[in-house]
Amino acid sequence: MKGLVLVVEDETAIAELIALYLRRDGFGVHLESDGDAALAAVRRLRPVAVVLDIGLSGKDGVEVCRTMRAAGDWTPVLFVTARDDEVDRLLGLELGADDYVTKPFSPRELAARVRTVLRRGAAAPAEVLTVGQIRLDVTQRRAWAADREVALTSTEFELLAQLLRQPGRVFERGQLLSTVWGYSASAGTRTVDVHIAQLRSKLGDESPIRTVRGVGYAADGA
Repeated sequence: MKGLVLVVEDETAIAELIALYLRRDGFGVHLESDGDAALAAVRRLRPVAVVLDIGLSGKDGVEVCRTMRAAGDWTPVLFVTARDDEVDRLLGLELGADDYVTKPFSPRELAARVRTVLRRGAAAPAEVLTVGQIRLDVTQRRAWAADREVALTSTEFELLAQLLRQPGRVFERGQLLSTVWGYSASAGTRTVDVHIAQLRSKLGDESPIRTVRGVGYAADGA
């Protein structure tokens, strides 16, 4: 078994469909339908990933994710939302979610995105990346800005590592979307911009990320 995925969804039919496809992929699945039970399950079961509906009754998915992150729990979170608007997308990413899908969605695609998120956090060969005052320990999945350790989601970590592995190289948004997320550029590149903004916010003045207008991003040493 590839690990346990916690699915938090208050629509029974959708929850069972998601569970069916995840189990076909070799994951164990635990279902919850409200936010308080979800947080208790995260603490008790230590899932490898959480598929989290935003529109839960009571404590919604946004509050569940915010509570997890405030407690230092960086388990990968994939948001599910019925609202296909930019506010929910940006809010989800700012909270530290690793990805999102909007309803209606293909359960096959959702399962594939869970696999992609988990691959980002998989064990890697010993590697330390340093550009300017930013240092990434790829093996331990830890990041520092000067002497300050920075908590990154698995997606943020992979995006920063991709830039730091080739300092000075300008990556187009579509290239980053394909390499880090595994999506084609036709899926839209706004997600890349949002994650870059979050990285810059977390890294602060030590951020080496440079925007190349009309093209993409690069990491330059000081």
